[in-house]
This record gives sequence, C-alpha cells and structure tokens, in this order.
Amino acid sequence: MSLYHELVKAELHLHLEGSITQGTMRELAPDVSADEIRDRFRFCSFAGFLECFKWVVERLRSPEAYTLITRRLVEALEQQNVRYAEVTLSAGTVLWKGQDFRPIYEAVRREALQSQVEVRWNLDAVRHFGAEHAMQVAQLAAERVGHGVVSFGIGGDEQRGPAEWFGDVYRYARASGLRLTAHAGETTGPESVWGALKLGAERIGHGIRAVEDPVLMGHLRDHNIPLEICISSNVATGAVDSLAAHPVRRLYDAGVPIVLNTDDPGLFDTTLEREYEIAAREFGFSEEELRVIAGNGFRYAFSGKL
Repeated sequence: MSLYHELVKAELHLHLEGSITQGTMRELAPDVSADEIRDRFRFCSFAGFLECFKWVVERLRSPEAYTLITRRLVEALEQQNVRYAEVTLSAGTVLWKGQDFRPIYEAVRREALQSQVEVRWNLDAVRHFGAEHAMQVAQLAAERVGHGVVSFGIGGDEQRGPAEWFGDVYRYARASGLRLTAHAGETTGPESVWGALKLGAERIGHGIRAVEDPVLMGHLRDHNIPLEICISSNVATGAVDSLAAHPVRRLYDAGVPIVLNTDDPGLFDTTLEREYEIAAREFGFSEEELRVIAGNGFRYAFSGKL
C-alpha cells in the first residue's frame, strides 16, 4: 500500500460537477459519442475549461443525474482513503439553467449521507454573473445552514467578476452562519487574493499568484489563512506555464498553510492520491511534510453539524 493511499485524507476544494469522468458522462448522456466526450474534455486554457464545465453541467438535467454523479464521486473518495470532503455544488449554474434547486440539493445530500465519507457542502456562485446572482446563491446556502451546507464561495472568471462587487453578499453570508471561501489568485494576480481577504474569505481557492507578493505571503502565514492548492488543475488550465513552474514548493517553504486538492478530478483526469504523489515526485515533499499537509485538510475544514 502506498503512502499516498495510506494517508487519511480530507479534500476541501472539490467541485461535484467537475468530478464527472468521461465514463460517467457516458452514463449521463448515452446519446453522446465517446469521441465527442473525449474532444470536449480536451482543453489547454482557463477559457477552454469553462466551456467544458458549461457543456458538462448542461447535461445535468434532473435530480437523478445529480444523484448519479454524487454516487460516483463518493465511491472514488472511499477508494482513496478520503474520510472528509467539502464538496462544492455550483448552485449558480443550477439557477442559470432555471432548475429548482431544492430537489437537486436534497438528492445530492441524501446520496452523500449513504457514504462512509463525511461530506459537507459549499454552495458556489458564478462571480462573473454579478452580485445579485451571488446573493441568490448565498440565500440558498443560508437556508441550509445546519442541513449540510457549511460555506459559501464564488468561482468563475476573476477578471470579469472582481471581489469588490460582493461585499454585501459576504456580509450576509457571514451573518447567516456560513463560513467563507473564494476562488482568487488563480488566473489573476495577488490583488485578487487581497480582494478575497477583504471580503472575509477564511480560505483561498488556489491563491497561487500570492507567490508574487511577499507581503501577502507573510499575511497568509501570520494569519493562518490556507490556500487550497490544486496542482494538476493549474497545469491543465494554463494558470501555470508548466508543472515545474508551479509555486507550491515556494509557498510551502514561505510558511503559507496549504491543503492539496483535485478541484475537478474528472475533467483533469486526476485523483487526490495522484496529487500527493506529484507533490512528492516533482516538488520533493517528504513523508513528514505530506503528513502535515494531510492533517491540514482536517485542521482547516469548515466542519459543522449536518
């Protein structure tokens, strides 16, 4: 048994819709050919990734479809010795599709409760859809505090949805008992991370561009604010030029708390075990360091009562 499997792990940055593998897509859409699915899953830029994600979620047309992808996700987590997961559900795309959120959430929560993995939910708004959209998602999350939802966040295109738009939304979410996260510093610079911190984000999704700002790295270290690092994701979307260019080692050595994650494991063809293996093989993380990082997955969790 490898160390990467033996480690008891938690995952804190994991999109339900992005967990869909090509095989699961065949289950969801048997009318779509394997060749088309394979072509759709090929991208080399963040814009290409967003197009693939959009194509995938458009084929989630019923609560039963969401049940299926939840089942496949928790099965994969169980096989990797993942004991706890905070899964991001894109409530924003559910609203964008004009679907009723209630039966979809009930379906995914019910399916996850049957798993050995302890699952909590983060409801995510599409930041480039604007503040009014984000407030609708925050309200859906607030209604489900104590019923599986522990946090609220924003994802999507940082450039087209600056953090400054969402101050009122984040204040509402915090007052409603939600923990706060945000994608930032993935495709834009450290100023995006500063913007997320000003909103009150307690964890930063990605945040890799913080490496460009020593003051920001010191702030993250001194205030114990973790980055949700997703190595394969950043390579696949072109957020970094190459695997060797990824700043995970520099961030860790600067004392910035990090947690390893898969982000969208189906779309990026990865697993959490593989992310730990990459950290060891490509960046020289020792067994002791990997155990610290695995512990961080539990240390920085937004755990709450179901």
